Amino acid sequence: MRKLLFILSCLSSLLLIASSPGTLAQSSANSGTDSSKTPFTLTDGDRVVFLGNSLMEDDIQFGYLELALTTGWPGRNVTYRNIGWSGDNVFGEARSYVTAPPTPYQRLIQQLTDAKPTVVFLAYGGVEAQEGESGLPRFKQGLNQLLDTLDRLGAKTVLVSPIPVLLPSSDLVSQRNAALISYGAALAQTAAEHKKRYVDVFKPIQEASKQAVITDDGVHLNETGYYYLATALENGLGLPSRTSSIGIDLSKSTIESVVPTRLLTVDKGTSTVTFVANEPCLPLPAPTQDGKIIPVDNGRTVTIKGLKKGFYTLRIDDDEVATASARQWAEGIVLRQGPSFTRSAAIRQLIQRKNELHFFQYRPLNQTYIIGFRSYEQGRHKKGLEEQSYIITWLEGQIAAANQVKAATFQLTQLK
Repeated sequence: MRKLLFILSCLSSLLLIASSPGTLAQSSANSGTDSSKTPFTLTDGDRVVFLGNSLMEDDIQFGYLELALTTGWPGRNVTYRNIGWSGDNVFGEARSYVTAPPTPYQRLIQQLTDAKPTVVFLAYGGVEAQEGESGLPRFKQGLNQLLDTLDRLGAKTVLVSPIPVLLPSSDLVSQRNAALISYGAALAQTAAEHKKRYVDVFKPIQEASKQAVITDDGVHLNETGYYYLATALENGLGLPSRTSSIGIDLSKSTIESVVPTRLLTVDKGTSTVTFVANEPCLPLPAPTQDGKIIPVDNGRTVTIKGLKKGFYTLRIDDDEVATASARQWAEGIVLRQGPSFTRSAAIRQLIQRKNELHFFQYRPLNQTYIIGFRSYEQGRHKKGLEEQSYIITWLEGQIAAANQVKAATFQLTQLK
């Protein structure tokens, strides 16, 4: 009987893959183009899936990876699902439960199929690297198998390298990092063979560790670490920088700005300058640690020359943002607060809440009793899990509503 159930489960998984939107014809089309040489973009209707070990799963609580991609394409209808699993490898072995079938790998493929991805960020190799050089052939074999499955699902794949171990220097740490570099190289080679995009985050995270404390244990990134991982991912994808500058010279009536800016009025009587700027995307909010904001390079620079001597206060959409002297404004003031930062932080909170709900929906507590072989005991709770989709969809609507391009009105007024 158990053998029959196993065979039926395998056939079911194959049928799910075959009937999914990504057909073999789509797979051939995907494999014929080199995605690594085309600009990375997300379009309306895309479904982005984060897949891998704890490097992906742990961002569920921080939301920086999704926030970076969400705000990078404001106004677009893109869905995100994080199905990372701590300790996982390319064979899905960490996804094992006492219920069999399905096997861990079948569960991995089922979860991917259910997510209906069009874009997958795949971050494996960190766990497999513990096997050293001897484990590379098996890792490559499993990686190729997984990439073939993603092609059949019709998904574009971005391979992401492991991150370094950031513990005090020792022979063991050096050996471990050498193995992680080797597995990263295997990922890069496999990406090239499959014409996939590859992002190296090993070096950027190593450099970031020299600027701030980005882990709590030398292995798993903390909130600050995920801020730097998100920026490393953006850079690796070739996305434009989020830092922007606005420069206005009142004496020459000129504007130098990397964002669309329009000077509205200059009231010499009240020494008030009003202008409108349209930022292409929201900034990433700075991380916090022990209740304190960690200084990061996420500011917007505003420079205004030609002001009379005195002190001036800048308001953005009626929110007081900064006060400085005319000389300081002429040199440039870096803004790290204001409506755009507030809106970005609010979107991040919505993302964190949505991801938490999804996590407990597809990985419910006591799932053996709810959706497993003992579901005859508590299977009634499955309906409650399904109904969480309504809340998730509502939260996604709130995220989309907040993530729209919006012009901001800047008003600089002299203090009397």
